[in-house]
Amino acid sequence: MNKKILITGVTRGLGSAMVHEFIERGHTVIGCGRSSSRIESLRARYATPHAFDVLNVAIDDQVRAWARRILPAHGPPDLVLNNAALINRNAHLWKISAAEFSDVIDVNLKGSTNVIRHFLPPMIASGRGVVINFSSGWGRSTSPEVAPYCATKWAIEGLTQALAQELPTGLAAISLNPGIIDTDMLRSCFGNSAAAYPNAAEWAKLAVPFVLTLGSRHNGQALTVPTSS
Repeated sequence: MNKKILITGVTRGLGSAMVHEFIERGHTVIGCGRSSSRIESLRARYATPHAFDVLNVAIDDQVRAWARRILPAHGPPDLVLNNAALINRNAHLWKISAAEFSDVIDVNLKGSTNVIRHFLPPMIASGRGVVINFSSGWGRSTSPEVAPYCATKWAIEGLTQALAQELPTGLAAISLNPGIIDTDMLRSCFGNSAAAYPNAAEWAKLAVPFVLTLGSRHNGQALTVPTSS
């Protein structure tokens, strides 16, 4: 069955890889990102019914406007993947500026909540749908020099658990640890040693079929993408 899948942060890394894998499997993808040029590339490659828009999920007004464009044309999504995220530069917490800290909080935590605020109500009205909030190994453990990122992902875990308790029967909220993947974000922390891990395209071939199995029975679970099929 064709599913309508909404993904944030589609212009790079895991988001970009998921777009390609979901579409290859016959699903409709609705995505957003902040890079105009990369969004234009996605539009050129994938025509209607797929839809891609430039916006910053941290800005509630932009997400509201996006929902007002998307929902009348597509209806409520079957899956919402809150994937968009930033990571701070490696540094001790007291050396990270207030502005950088706020940027990480705004995208990783407020951005996910903004999407939920505007897309979840019609999903509830339809009686179905799954919200997957991307967490991290650093949402369930910690490391030095990534305290802001850890803070947001631990918050995502708690937010998701609470949301799961609020949802009516038929829907689900799930926190998902994608695992360790060789992306630009990981390279900002690990440097060249990130090459020891699967790249985003390799990861998506395992992650996408796994995500497609998730439903209301998984409500409130904290899951991890399997490392093998």
